[in-house]
Amino acid sequence: MAQYARPDVLVDTKFVMDNLNNETIRIVEVDYDHTTAYDVWHIPGAVLLRWREDLRHPEIRDFVSPEQFEDRLSKLGISNEHIVILYGDYNNWFAAYTFWLFKAYGHEDVRLLNGGRTNWAKLGLPTSKEVPNYPRTSYKVKKVDWGSHRTFLWEVLQRVTKGETGKLVTLIDVRSQKEYTGEIKAPPEYADEQTQVGGHIPGAVNIPWAQAVDPDTGEFKPVHELAKIYGNIPKDKEIITYCRIGERAAHTWFVLKYLLGYPSVRVYDGSSAEWNNIVGIPVKKGTEP
Repeated sequence: MAQYARPDVLVDTKFVMDNLNNETIRIVEVDYDHTTAYDVWHIPGAVLLRWREDLRHPEIRDFVSPEQFEDRLSKLGISNEHIVILYGDYNNWFAAYTFWLFKAYGHEDVRLLNGGRTNWAKLGLPTSKEVPNYPRTSYKVKKVDWGSHRTFLWEVLQRVTKGETGKLVTLIDVRSQKEYTGEIKAPPEYADEQTQVGGHIPGAVNIPWAQAVDPDTGEFKPVHELAKIYGNIPKDKEIITYCRIGERAAHTWFVLKYLLGYPSVRVYDGSSAEWNNIVGIPVKKGTEP
């Protein structure tokens, strides 16, 4: 991991094993469906953040407010001073998404467990069903930085209508090729959550998120392999990643920003679930950007 641009934001299983009882660290599992993950087994001492129930806004399509975020973390015994180590189901999709949210809400030290649940299970490391109960803290969001993390629909639409995609900005669709071409309207994991139309944002290139990880362990590939995968993505332009709802886009955002050192990367978290459901908006089918 030492070759990555920011090796400090990634930890391995040995680090976690060595720090299971370290009170300066909070291990947090983030699941889309905790009933098939955290509730079955989790890393000893890990607390649970449920993606839909704890981090999504209860009434509108957005994230919890800073005040709600503070309450969630305080209840879990997480303070501003804690080193937070995130991992989870779906190949760390939602852990990476939560890392992105933690950064947008200004947490100082947050890291990802390389390989997440997949690698932990593969190595046969200790697990638990016990739910820890840490003392409540008084977590405070010290800043909110959406500007350098998030792209909104109107910004992407403006880029597309002005013909700037591929010129002034690189738009990366990190979904599978079948989703990108429009052959399918949702990934197999969410087959019942299809968009109205299939296809991709005009000008977007397709680099599926899965190319960045070892399929057996879920760990990120070595930096030289990642550099080849993203070799055609220029570092001197702004990069916007998107997928269906933002979780896979955040995974690629993490790779580009923290592992490869790209200076300007943001996530369009509205993604295809927003774009492909809007009346009259341009959508392209096929393999060409």
